[in-house]
Amino acid sequence: MASADDSALIWTRAEPGTRRPKFTRDQIASTALSIADTEGFAAVSMRRIASELGAGTMTLYYYVRTKDELIVLMDDAIMREVLIPADEFPAHWYDALTAVAERTWDVLMRHPWALRSLQNAPTGPNAMRHFEQSLAALAATRLAATAKFALLAVVDDYVHGNVLRAAEFRAAKTSTVDEEVIEAAVHFAESQYATGEFPHTQELFGGKDPREVFPRLIGAESERDRFRHGLAMVLGGAARRLDLPLR
Repeated sequence: MASADDSALIWTRAEPGTRRPKFTRDQIASTALSIADTEGFAAVSMRRIASELGAGTMTLYYYVRTKDELIVLMDDAIMREVLIPADEFPAHWYDALTAVAERTWDVLMRHPWALRSLQNAPTGPNAMRHFEQSLAALAATRLAATAKFALLAVVDDYVHGNVLRAAEFRAAKTSTVDEEVIEAAVHFAESQYATGEFPHTQELFGGKDPREVFPRLIGAESERDRFRHGLAMVLGGAARRLDLPLR
Protein backbone atom coordinates (compact mmCIF):
# COMPACT_ATOMS: atom_id res chain seq x y z
CA MET A 1 0.00 0.00 0.00
CA ALA A 2 1.31 3.46 -0.90
CA SER A 3 2.20 5.79 1.93
CA ALA A 4 0.72 9.29 2.29
CA ASP A 5 3.89 10.76 0.80
CA ASP A 6 3.28 8.75 -2.38
CA SER A 7 -0.21 10.19 -2.86
CA ALA A 8 -1.14 11.60 -6.23
CA LEU A 9 -2.05 14.91 -4.55
CA ILE A 10 0.76 17.41 -4.74
CA TRP A 11 -0.34 18.96 -1.44
CA THR A 12 0.82 15.88 0.48
CA ARG A 13 4.40 16.36 -0.67
CA ALA A 14 6.69 19.02 0.68
CA GLU A 15 8.37 21.35 -1.77
CA PRO A 16 11.88 20.32 -2.85
CA GLY A 17 14.03 20.44 0.25
CA THR A 18 17.23 22.08 -0.92
CA ARG A 19 18.40 24.97 1.21
CA ARG A 20 17.91 27.47 -1.60
CA PRO A 21 15.55 26.04 -4.23
CA LYS A 22 15.79 27.87 -7.53
CA PHE A 23 12.03 27.92 -8.03
CA THR A 24 8.86 27.50 -6.00
CA ARG A 25 5.50 26.01 -6.86
CA ASP A 26 3.91 29.42 -6.39
CA GLN A 27 6.33 30.93 -8.90
CA ILE A 28 5.60 28.20 -11.43
CA ALA A 29 1.84 28.59 -10.96
CA SER A 30 2.05 32.37 -11.27
CA THR A 31 3.99 32.07 -14.52
CA ALA A 32 1.43 29.61 -15.88
CA LEU A 33 -1.43 31.99 -15.02
CA SER A 34 0.32 34.86 -16.75
CA ILE A 35 0.72 32.80 -19.93
CA ALA A 36 -2.93 31.71 -19.86
CA ASP A 37 -4.14 35.27 -19.26
CA THR A 38 -2.23 36.72 -22.18
CA GLU A 39 -2.27 33.87 -24.70
CA GLY A 40 -4.96 31.44 -23.60
CA PHE A 41 -4.86 28.22 -21.62
CA ALA A 42 -3.79 26.17 -24.65
CA ALA A 43 -0.45 28.03 -24.62
CA VAL A 44 0.41 26.71 -21.15
CA SER A 45 2.98 23.92 -21.14
CA MET A 46 5.90 22.91 -18.98
CA ARG A 47 8.22 23.79 -21.85
CA ARG A 48 6.74 27.27 -22.17
CA ILE A 49 6.86 27.91 -18.42
CA ALA A 50 10.46 26.74 -18.34
CA SER A 51 11.29 29.17 -21.12
CA GLU A 52 9.69 32.07 -19.22
CA LEU A 53 11.63 31.16 -16.08
CA GLY A 54 14.90 30.58 -17.89
CA ALA A 55 15.05 26.95 -16.85
CA GLY A 56 15.28 23.58 -18.53
CA THR A 57 11.96 21.81 -18.99
CA MET A 58 13.13 18.76 -17.04
CA THR A 59 14.14 21.01 -14.15
CA LEU A 60 10.50 21.94 -13.57
CA TYR A 61 9.50 18.31 -13.23
CA TYR A 62 11.56 18.31 -10.05
CA TYR A 63 8.94 20.68 -8.61
CA VAL A 64 5.80 19.56 -10.50
CA ARG A 65 5.56 15.98 -11.72
CA THR A 66 2.83 16.26 -14.35
CA LYS A 67 0.68 18.68 -16.35
CA ASP A 68 -2.24 17.63 -14.16
CA GLU A 69 -0.34 18.77 -11.09
CA LEU A 70 0.37 22.07 -12.80
CA ILE A 71 -3.37 22.52 -13.37
CA VAL A 72 -3.99 21.83 -9.68
CA LEU A 73 -1.44 24.50 -8.74
CA MET A 74 -2.98 27.00 -11.15
CA ASP A 75 -6.44 26.41 -9.74
CA ASP A 76 -5.27 26.85 -6.17
CA ALA A 77 -3.34 30.00 -7.09
CA ILE A 78 -6.58 31.47 -8.40
CA MET A 79 -8.41 30.42 -5.25
CA ARG A 80 -5.76 32.23 -3.21
CA GLU A 81 -6.74 35.43 -5.01
CA VAL A 82 -10.38 34.82 -4.06
CA LEU A 83 -9.69 34.74 -0.32
CA ILE A 84 -10.75 37.79 1.68
CA PRO A 85 -8.32 38.99 4.38
CA ALA A 86 -9.69 38.15 7.82
CA ASP A 87 -9.71 41.78 8.95
CA GLU A 88 -11.84 42.75 5.92
CA PHE A 89 -14.44 40.00 6.31
CA PRO A 90 -17.91 41.48 7.03
CA ALA A 91 -19.88 40.31 10.05
CA HIS A 92 -23.38 40.32 8.54
CA TRP A 93 -24.30 37.34 6.35
CA TYR A 94 -25.57 39.50 3.47
CA ASP A 95 -22.48 41.69 3.36
CA ALA A 96 -20.18 38.68 3.78
CA LEU A 97 -21.75 36.67 0.94
CA THR A 98 -21.76 39.79 -1.22
CA ALA A 99 -18.05 40.29 -0.55
CA VAL A 100 -17.23 36.65 -1.29
CA ALA A 101 -19.27 36.68 -4.52
CA GLU A 102 -17.87 39.99 -5.75
CA ARG A 103 -14.29 38.99 -5.05
CA THR A 104 -14.82 35.65 -6.79
CA TRP A 105 -16.34 37.43 -9.79
CA ASP A 106 -13.46 39.91 -9.96
CA VAL A 107 -10.88 37.11 -9.91
CA LEU A 108 -12.65 34.96 -12.49
CA MET A 109 -13.09 37.95 -14.79
CA ARG A 110 -9.31 38.41 -14.63
CA HIS A 111 -8.92 34.76 -15.61
CA PRO A 112 -11.97 34.14 -17.83
CA TRP A 113 -10.50 30.90 -19.24
CA ALA A 114 -10.32 29.27 -15.80
CA LEU A 115 -13.91 28.09 -15.37
CA ARG A 116 -13.74 25.91 -18.45
CA SER A 117 -10.10 24.86 -18.30
CA LEU A 118 -9.69 24.15 -14.57
CA GLN A 119 -13.16 22.86 -13.72
CA ASN A 120 -12.02 19.31 -12.91
CA ALA A 121 -9.03 20.26 -10.77
CA PRO A 122 -9.01 18.52 -7.36
CA THR A 123 -9.72 20.71 -4.36
CA GLY A 124 -6.63 22.36 -2.93
CA PRO A 125 -5.96 24.12 0.38
CA ASN A 126 -7.01 27.57 -0.84
CA ALA A 127 -10.24 26.21 -2.30
CA MET A 128 -10.94 24.71 1.12
CA ARG A 129 -10.24 28.08 2.75
CA HIS A 130 -12.62 29.75 0.31
CA PHE A 131 -15.37 27.27 1.19
CA GLU A 132 -14.64 27.82 4.88
CA GLN A 133 -15.04 31.57 4.40
CA SER A 134 -18.33 31.01 2.59
CA LEU A 135 -19.61 28.90 5.48
CA ALA A 136 -18.34 31.51 7.94
CA ALA A 137 -20.53 34.08 6.18
CA LEU A 138 -23.59 32.08 7.25
CA ALA A 139 -22.32 30.98 10.66
CA ALA A 140 -24.43 33.49 12.59
CA THR A 141 -27.65 32.47 10.84
CA ARG A 142 -29.93 29.71 12.07
CA LEU A 143 -30.02 27.95 8.72
CA ALA A 144 -29.74 24.18 8.65
CA ALA A 145 -26.65 22.72 6.98
CA THR A 146 -28.64 21.75 3.89
CA ALA A 147 -30.03 25.28 3.52
CA LYS A 148 -26.56 26.81 3.91
CA PHE A 149 -25.14 24.52 1.24
CA ALA A 150 -28.06 25.22 -1.10
CA LEU A 151 -27.67 28.99 -0.71
CA LEU A 152 -23.93 28.86 -1.36
CA ALA A 153 -24.55 26.69 -4.43
CA VAL A 154 -27.06 29.22 -5.78
CA VAL A 155 -24.61 32.08 -5.31
CA ASP A 156 -21.82 30.08 -6.98
CA ASP A 157 -24.12 29.22 -9.89
CA TYR A 158 -24.95 32.90 -10.36
CA VAL A 159 -21.32 34.02 -10.16
CA HIS A 160 -20.03 31.36 -12.53
CA GLY A 161 -22.89 31.77 -14.97
CA ASN A 162 -22.44 35.53 -15.07
CA VAL A 163 -18.70 35.18 -15.75
CA LEU A 164 -19.32 32.71 -18.57
CA ARG A 165 -22.00 34.96 -20.10
CA ALA A 166 -19.74 38.01 -19.85
CA ALA A 167 -16.95 36.10 -21.60
CA GLU A 168 -19.33 35.08 -24.39
CA PHE A 169 -20.57 38.65 -24.75
CA ARG A 170 -17.02 40.00 -24.99
CA ALA A 171 -16.16 37.39 -27.62
CA ALA A 172 -19.26 38.28 -29.61
CA LYS A 173 -18.37 41.97 -29.60
CA THR A 174 -14.88 41.31 -30.91
CA SER A 175 -15.83 38.65 -33.45
CA THR A 176 -16.34 39.40 -37.12
CA VAL A 177 -19.66 38.27 -38.56
CA ASP A 178 -20.53 38.48 -42.24
CA GLU A 179 -22.88 41.44 -42.74
CA GLU A 180 -24.94 39.37 -45.17
CA VAL A 181 -25.51 36.77 -42.45
CA ILE A 182 -26.61 39.45 -39.98
CA GLU A 183 -29.07 40.93 -42.45
CA ALA A 184 -30.46 37.49 -43.20
CA ALA A 185 -30.94 36.83 -39.47
CA VAL A 186 -32.79 40.14 -39.03
CA HIS A 187 -35.08 39.41 -41.96
CA PHE A 188 -35.75 35.92 -40.61
CA ALA A 189 -36.76 37.38 -37.25
CA GLU A 190 -39.09 39.83 -38.95
CA SER A 191 -40.72 37.01 -40.91
CA GLN A 192 -41.29 35.12 -37.65
CA TYR A 193 -42.90 38.16 -36.03
CA ALA A 194 -45.36 38.26 -38.93
CA THR A 195 -46.67 34.83 -37.93
CA GLY A 196 -48.03 36.28 -34.69
CA GLU A 197 -46.33 33.54 -32.65
CA PHE A 198 -43.86 35.89 -30.95
CA PRO A 199 -45.90 38.88 -29.69
CA HIS A 200 -43.79 39.49 -26.58
CA THR A 201 -40.51 39.38 -28.48
CA GLN A 202 -41.93 41.69 -31.11
CA GLU A 203 -43.09 44.11 -28.43
CA LEU A 204 -39.67 44.04 -26.78
CA PHE A 205 -37.89 45.03 -29.96
CA GLY A 206 -40.65 47.31 -31.20
CA GLY A 207 -40.09 46.36 -34.80
CA LYS A 208 -36.57 47.80 -34.69
CA ASP A 209 -33.28 46.22 -35.65
CA PRO A 210 -32.05 44.10 -32.66
CA ARG A 211 -28.60 45.63 -33.11
CA GLU A 212 -30.09 48.99 -32.13
CA VAL A 213 -32.24 47.66 -29.31
CA PHE A 214 -29.80 45.42 -27.44
CA PRO A 215 -27.54 48.28 -26.25
CA ARG A 216 -30.60 50.06 -24.82
CA LEU A 217 -31.80 46.91 -23.07
CA ILE A 218 -28.40 46.27 -21.57
CA GLY A 219 -28.00 49.88 -20.51
CA ALA A 220 -24.90 51.91 -19.78
CA GLU A 221 -23.96 50.03 -16.61
CA SER A 222 -20.60 48.36 -16.38
CA GLU A 223 -20.35 44.56 -16.35
CA ARG A 224 -19.55 44.71 -12.65
CA ASP A 225 -22.54 46.91 -11.81
CA ARG A 226 -24.89 44.60 -13.69
CA PHE A 227 -23.40 41.68 -11.78
CA ARG A 228 -23.84 43.44 -8.45
CA HIS A 229 -27.47 44.33 -9.13
CA GLY A 230 -28.22 40.76 -10.13
CA LEU A 231 -26.47 39.47 -7.01
CA ALA A 232 -28.64 41.78 -4.87
CA MET A 233 -31.72 40.21 -6.48
CA VAL A 234 -30.43 36.70 -5.74
CA LEU A 235 -29.57 37.44 -2.10
CA GLY A 236 -32.71 39.49 -1.55
CA GLY A 237 -34.84 36.62 -2.81
CA ALA A 238 -32.91 34.18 -0.63
CA ALA A 239 -33.46 36.40 2.40
CA ARG A 240 -37.22 36.40 1.88
CA ARG A 241 -37.43 32.70 1.18
CA LEU A 242 -35.20 31.67 4.10
CA ASP A 243 -36.43 34.37 6.50
CA LEU A 244 -33.00 35.94 6.89
CA PRO A 245 -32.50 39.55 8.00
CA LEU A 246 -31.25 41.85 5.26
CA ARG A 247 -29.71 44.18 7.81
